[in-house]
Amino acid sequence: MEEKIDIWLVGNTGLRNPNRIQEGFKAFANSPYVGKLRGKENEIGFMNFLNDQGIIQNEAGKDTSGSHARKWRLMFSKNGFIYPQVKKKDGDQDELGQLDDITPFGRAFLKADTYPAVQECYLRALSVEQFAMPDGNSYFSPLRWILAIMLELERRTGSSEITRIEFALWGHTTNPSYSIEKVVDNILDLRIRRKQAPSKRNFDKKEVAERGKHYDKKSDNFLDYSDMNMRYLRISGVLQRKGRGMIIVPAKHILAEKLEKSTSNEESIMIQYKRLCEGAELPTDNLDTAKALLNDLMKQMKERHILFDISDLPLNTATEINIARKSLENLLSQTDEIQYAKEQCNQWQEIADYMELLIKGGGKRTYDDDNVIEVPKDETPAYLEWILWRASLAIDHMVNKPYEVRGFKLDSDFLPVSAAGGGKGDLYCEFNDFTILTEVTMSTSSRQEAMEGEPVRRHVSDAVLKYDKPVYGMFIAVKIDTNTAETFRHGIWYARGELKQRLDIVPLTLAQYREYFMAMFRTGHANPEKLRELILLCETRRDILNAPGWKAYIGTAINKKISRMEQQKGFLEKEENQIISPGALVYSPIAGKGQVIAIEVSLPNCQTKTAKFPYLNDIPDEIKIDSDGRKVYHDRFGEGTIFAYTIAFKNTIISLSYPGNFEKNSITIIKEKEDVR
Repeated sequence: MEEKIDIWLVGNTGLRNPNRIQEGFKAFANSPYVGKLRGKENEIGFMNFLNDQGIIQNEAGKDTSGSHARKWRLMFSKNGFIYPQVKKKDGDQDELGQLDDITPFGRAFLKADTYPAVQECYLRALSVEQFAMPDGNSYFSPLRWILAIMLELERRTGSSEITRIEFALWGHTTNPSYSIEKVVDNILDLRIRRKQAPSKRNFDKKEVAERGKHYDKKSDNFLDYSDMNMRYLRISGVLQRKGRGMIIVPAKHILAEKLEKSTSNEESIMIQYKRLCEGAELPTDNLDTAKALLNDLMKQMKERHILFDISDLPLNTATEINIARKSLENLLSQTDEIQYAKEQCNQWQEIADYMELLIKGGGKRTYDDDNVIEVPKDETPAYLEWILWRASLAIDHMVNKPYEVRGFKLDSDFLPVSAAGGGKGDLYCEFNDFTILTEVTMSTSSRQEAMEGEPVRRHVSDAVLKYDKPVYGMFIAVKIDTNTAETFRHGIWYARGELKQRLDIVPLTLAQYREYFMAMFRTGHANPEKLRELILLCETRRDILNAPGWKAYIGTAINKKISRMEQQKGFLEKEENQIISPGALVYSPIAGKGQVIAIEVSLPNCQTKTAKFPYLNDIPDEIKIDSDGRKVYHDRFGEGTIFAYTIAFKNTIISLSYPGNFEKNSITIIKEKEDVR
């Protein structure tokens, strides 16, 4: 009979995102609950405190037991940020430290002001062997154990990748009491059989049910807990996402090898706790290991042709070497982010799907068994900034770098860590001729204007003063409060020195932006100029409409713009060698509706070299137009070429080059000639 299965938990299902822990811990450190997290009164008090600070959303007092507080307390103690509870059989609490008080390691965690520094704190915590083995006499580290499995997979297959289902069935259900060879045998057997299965979903269900026979809780836990556990393991910085699974970060491979050499030990839990609370040592604290990691990283960067220079940095101690390594890791991360940005234009449909989930307040969308996107309901503000950042990258043409556009932090998988802090705008998209500052909020209440009206205008004002080019603002929310629209309709702001500014800020719902975003890509018009055109169009009525009317007009303007792009698409999809009909109706985003009245032709054999022919009702008798839409044959002067069309608009007559102005989509062919009265 197989040993009874137990699933280890490095995280907590009530706090699925470890990136939220630091924010909550900073709030805790400045609260009256330090060292006072026990008892119902304190638990409820701390929970309410977190709610007041905006860390959690305990809607309408849904939780009255204080369970939220217990979940956060567990994560604080499990990572060594506060002193955990010592059982009497394991020793004296005073020997470790005051229960729930902040540890020295917790103080270091509070000072971690960069994401790599935060990752290192988690790595130190996760490397501690504090999880009890089945024998009850020794302890193991889930991180070290998983690294050992993945490195064994790499030795056998050439890749350290472990998929979600493999981790669910043979990762967090095992520990160093298992034979690592047999664990990997089972993973590879599962991999072969799954590849041959006609339905991956049905196969996974059957495998979970079979393995679940040896598990005395809900079999759903296999997959539910795996997502949470992998997310916590990835925050160590040693692992990164690969599909729905994980792979060892190439730059951290040597570190992974060092960590997997010890997966368990027989030292007492008190020793493990002391190590945890003081800040466990890492292999990188050793001079030789630090050097090896730095050299390996430099080798990888040279292979990728990434330029770097650390010649001015001291490299005498492990600390100095690690500082140099982290500077290179930052450069590598920026390089990877630039590559990620280039890929976004091909991800526009996924981006739109994320927007749809945000409109619904979060949720999950499954494409197939191995491809799922999700917006956690308690992380919607961060995901809103993130997805609009991705949308901006997809539209492209920015002169600033992708990491200069955003104010929020990313993890190693390019997912949002948290929303941007206050004091600056959310997204700064700088183009050659103008800048668009995008501000976002998930707030839909009547307090939207109070929370967003002043900071958004201030941020746009600061941008106007900073950039020597026009600055436009987009305010995007799930729902636009009418008072918010009124604030932006006036758009008046007094900058320093009593400088009066009229700010261009257009409020859009996320649904409106989504529809316009999709239309740009669907019709082949994804470029920043199309965003500016929309902003300027929406601005045209702000002075003559009240706030409700302006909101309604913005919706109408978006629909009109989408319709025109669809019309342009129809024109572009026509045969390239198209003859534009006499008197054809056209549309210009600047001049409006117009009509073709003449063609301008270059004729080399003509004394004047060019000639203009009427082109309102018919093709002139003396010329013929070739099927390519450009070449002409004149009865007297022979061959020529159409180089422009004369177009009559309501207030002006303009000569527009052909095909130049038409190829740039400046002119849209609306329809063939009709009676225009």
